[in-house]
Amino acid sequence: MYDVNVDSIRSRLACLPELAQALSAATVSWTGSLTEGLAQERALHLSAEIATDVGHSLIDGFIMRDASSYEDIIEIIAGEGVITERVAVPLRRLVLLRKTLVQEYDKWPRSELHPLTAELPRILMGFSDQVEAYLRKELS
Repeated sequence: MYDVNVDSIRSRLACLPELAQALSAATVSWTGSLTEGLAQERALHLSAEIATDVGHSLIDGFIMRDASSYEDIIEIIAGEGVITERVAVPLRRLVLLRKTLVQEYDKWPRSELHPLTAELPRILMGFSDQVEAYLRKELS
C-alpha cells in the first residue's frame, strides 16, 4: 500500500551516530578554533539535512500532507506521531538554522559553540530510534 524508501531512510539515519559523536566531542573540548567551528557548522548542517530528508521521505512514502517548508516537515512528522514533541522542539530549532548554514554562511559565528551542539547528540539518536519504531509499526 505504501511506497516508503526504507533503504534511503536507514542509510541517512546510519550517519547520525557519527554526527552525534562529533557534536559531543565539540561540546567537550571547544576552544573556538576555526577547524572546530567549521566542523560544528558542517555537523549541524548535515543533521538538519538528514532530519528534513528523512522527514520528507516519510511524508511522501506514507502519503501525509504536503510540507510547505523545512519547519513544516518536522511539524508534520510530529503531528503524525513519528516523533515526540520532546524531539520535535529542538529539531524545529535545528531546521531554522538551515538557511543560515546554507545561504548566509558568511554570517555564521564560527568561533562560538552553538547552544544546540550540546543538545543534539541525544536528540539525533532519539530521532533515529523513533523513526525506526514508526517504520516497524507501520510496515509490519
